[in-house]
Amino acid sequence: MEHPDERFERGLKALQHISGETDPTVVSSLADIAPDLGRYIAEFAYGDVYSGPALEPRDRQLVTLGALAALGNAAPQLRFHINGALNAGCTRAEIVEALTQIAVYAGFPAAINAIGHARAVFDERDAEA
Repeated sequence: MEHPDERFERGLKALQHISGETDPTVVSSLADIAPDLGRYIAEFAYGDVYSGPALEPRDRQLVTLGALAALGNAAPQLRFHINGALNAGCTRAEIVEALTQIAVYAGFPAAINAIGHARAVFDERDAEA
């Protein structure tokens, strides 16, 4: 049986890859108030689900973008995962295409809002370069 620390370490490694951070903010920002929630994110979301063998990280990021854009109420997470998609090897054109696809299933407002977040992330990355 796998030790819980192995799940956490596997999840933390995946989260570090996607976030580009050695100490992922999503985990560290919860340490003082909800450390268990940060651990659940690392262990379950990234250690179990995200680290599954059937999809590559870039494909998982495109799926995640679709889900977050369709929700329409997860702007910080959408921006995080737009950056994550770029870190996982997706191109800007692929991200825009995936978010445009959302218009068909979640409506034009969701797609337009998601594209606005993509523009902001792209602009931030350009300013850092």
